[in-house]
Amino acid sequence: MAPSRDLLTPPVYKVLSRLTLPMILGIIAVLSVSLIDTYFVSQLGTDYLAALSFSFPVTMSISSLAIGLGVGAASAVSRAVGANDREQAKRLSTDSLLLGITVVMVVAIAGYIYVKPLLSVLGATGDILELGARYMRIWFISVPFLVVPMIANALVRCVGDAFWPSLMMIGSALVNIIATPILIFGWGVIPAFDIEGAAYGTLFAQVLTLFASLAILIIREKLLSFHLPSKEQLVESWRYLLSIAVPASAGNMVNPLSIAIVTAIIAWFGEKSVAAFGLATRVEFFAVIPMLALSSAIGPLAGQNWGAGRTHRITEGLKISYWVCIVWAVLLSIFLWFVGPFIVAGFTDDNEVSQLALIYLRIIPMSVWGYGIVIVAAAAFNAIGKAKLGLGYYVVRSALFYVPLSWVGALYAKTDYVFVGIALANVISGILVAWYSLRYLKQLKQTPH
Repeated sequence: MAPSRDLLTPPVYKVLSRLTLPMILGIIAVLSVSLIDTYFVSQLGTDYLAALSFSFPVTMSISSLAIGLGVGAASAVSRAVGANDREQAKRLSTDSLLLGITVVMVVAIAGYIYVKPLLSVLGATGDILELGARYMRIWFISVPFLVVPMIANALVRCVGDAFWPSLMMIGSALVNIIATPILIFGWGVIPAFDIEGAAYGTLFAQVLTLFASLAILIIREKLLSFHLPSKEQLVESWRYLLSIAVPASAGNMVNPLSIAIVTAIIAWFGEKSVAAFGLATRVEFFAVIPMLALSSAIGPLAGQNWGAGRTHRITEGLKISYWVCIVWAVLLSIFLWFVGPFIVAGFTDDNEVSQLALIYLRIIPMSVWGYGIVIVAAAAFNAIGKAKLGLGYYVVRSALFYVPLSWVGALYAKTDYVFVGIALANVISGILVAWYSLRYLKQLKQTPH
């Protein structure tokens, strides 16, 4: 293994830094696409912004499915790499891509056909339902081109290379950011596609990313095998991958699904409340980038060290990551308290939407360290093949606290009480997950995989 990719011997904090820093740039680029889409669509009017807000839980759910498939692949491959079994790593990489393509094609076709009923369940009606459906039909066409690069990039990261996946993410985002306003409003001979333009921008960028990511996986990493396995071998490989990918996908989908439920709860208070919640959650996702990057970094570290039988390095990595989450939350709270009004003003001139979004951005950041602990712990346990525990961490936060406490807040008929419920859910779940995850690793009598 090249020294620059060694995850087994350098100090843990150095490994985490090397894997986290490139991913911060990559995630900034990806989340910038969401913000840019939100900004330009908001220029079309409040109804358009609300339509995009209703689509957000759906797009997040599908993206989380892709992330889960990538997590399953990376978990299996990273442990094979840690155990120095390169041929098994190639076989699992190839089979994971075949699995991903099969799954997402089914999801994309079903989503395209049933897009209106799906948005209706979330509470979209009338013109907003029509606008949301127009956007989502194009988005579902882009799903296969979205998912395959995500799995491919996860495979490259799991062998210790965060640079090229980050570069692919940045390149895709730049193409998307340039194309989106042109396709929404038109430019020269290019007609204005209205809200569909935002989805077309995503489709165009992902097509380019698909070919680039596969080229890296095949030519540079040599992680794909072109020898077709037997039916029995493929079924066995898929069963192994799905044992990790299914709970990992479910865990990644728990958060957007819970956001969908809370979106429906907030819809009780009107479309402006939904628009404010959608705007604020997009800003929040952008703000928690370091914690998302940490969750991407802890996986390769945990997977390879588990495969090599070095559990103590996983524990050390989790402790470092938890403290980073806490420090970042403090800095983020201070920043958004003062800068939040300027950020919100850049996305909407509706006073009610602005005020509600600002309330969210002054309450929630104080608690995001808890959410960070949950996603980091889940990523680590997914990587070592304990995906059911990773799922459990998400369920604790979302099903036991996030949705119920949001509903209790809504009973007081004030949107800001819902936001308080969300903050409490982050804090309580963060404390519980941090305690249990470290306790579990301490008591675990681990055998190399």
